[in-house]
Amino acid sequence: MKYYITEPDMRNIFLASLIAISLALPSPARAGDGFDTLYQVSSISNLMAGAYAGTETVGELLAHGGFGIGTFDALDGEMVVLDGRCYQVKLDGSARLAVGSQTTPFAEVTEFESDRVGVPAGPLDMDALKAYIDGLAPDTGIPYAVKVTGTFSLVRTRSVPKQGMPYPPLVEAVKGQKTRSMEDVKGTLVGFRLPAFMDGVGVPGYHLHFITDDSRAGGHVLALITSRVTVHLDDTPEFRMTLPKGFVPGTAPPTADRSSLKAIEGGR
Repeated sequence: MKYYITEPDMRNIFLASLIAISLALPSPARAGDGFDTLYQVSSISNLMAGAYAGTETVGELLAHGGFGIGTFDALDGEMVVLDGRCYQVKLDGSARLAVGSQTTPFAEVTEFESDRVGVPAGPLDMDALKAYIDGLAPDTGIPYAVKVTGTFSLVRTRSVPKQGMPYPPLVEAVKGQKTRSMEDVKGTLVGFRLPAFMDGVGVPGYHLHFITDDSRAGGHVLALITSRVTVHLDDTPEFRMTLPKGFVPGTAPPTADRSSLKAIEGGR
């Protein structure tokens, strides 16, 4: 796996150190073509600590990939990037096309190219879907981009309200989340499965967002039941991250308790 890191400041040295000691394995990626690389704006540790100010525009982000997830300045909605378009899912679960000048404090994108495909034989809940994907992607040492398309019996999503200054830590911000349940809905799961050793850099394990086929609704996925879906996976053995300059943690340090991250991601 290859790692690249740009614009670190002293408050992010712990991240640079983590990357330096991570596995530096030879990559099968095609050099310079933009595929097989996961590009990330900031770190999940910074986001947990309240770094919600947008540091990169949507237009700049899309130059690095047309598939991914994230959030917007001040946590103003969940981000879904699919087929080169960036969508903003507002607090009520409604989605709209974002504009290039909007900014993001945290996002992950890649140029999606399907390396592995599977068609589950029957309905799967969230845990069963993850287990199915694990069977398609047994290498736990690299990130995978995850795209699941088709019909879902149930998708439960959430979005977080826009935050005001001074920004609270993420564990407090998500307490104002609104959830939405959609039944018999056609759409796409968009997200990533990251290795456990990337904890603190990104969300270890699965981080999935959803967008309907009509692009009118979506959000961060809390629960689901598939009906008829196809699973596409993209091996992304290269990783590049841009870190914000000058971020000073507020009420929570960057090394915030990771147990709270699991609760945040699961909506508990």
